[in-house]
Amino acid sequence: MNIRRSTGFSKPDTSPVPRPEQTPDALRAALAVVDPKRLPEMRRTKDEAFAKAVEWQSLSPVRSWVLAWARDIEIARRPDLAARHARARSNLEHEDAATAREALRELSAVLDEAMKAVRA
Repeated sequence: MNIRRSTGFSKPDTSPVPRPEQTPDALRAALAVVDPKRLPEMRRTKDEAFAKAVEWQSLSPVRSWVLAWARDIEIARRPDLAARHARARSNLEHEDAATAREALRELSAVLDEAMKAVRA
């Protein structure tokens, strides 16, 4: 169940793509459906995360990688979040400072909503 920040009312998950499990294979399969052009980026960042995990002798880089991709896939699989994310990103460098600040606030809200959904 996803929560709307503005109203506090629950909104059912109506995405045509189900939320994937938080495993590398499930995340890769979901990304192949919702945003396949990002697959090379996912592979590159996965390799970087695993290299850091070995270097640091810690799983925290791998956990961070999983959460970041789960969040990005959550945004891509939900048309409402994807539209808000795209609008906010397009206005981040707007010439009007108030518009740029609002875009940053909205981008933060979208990322927070997606992260809450994948952590639920």
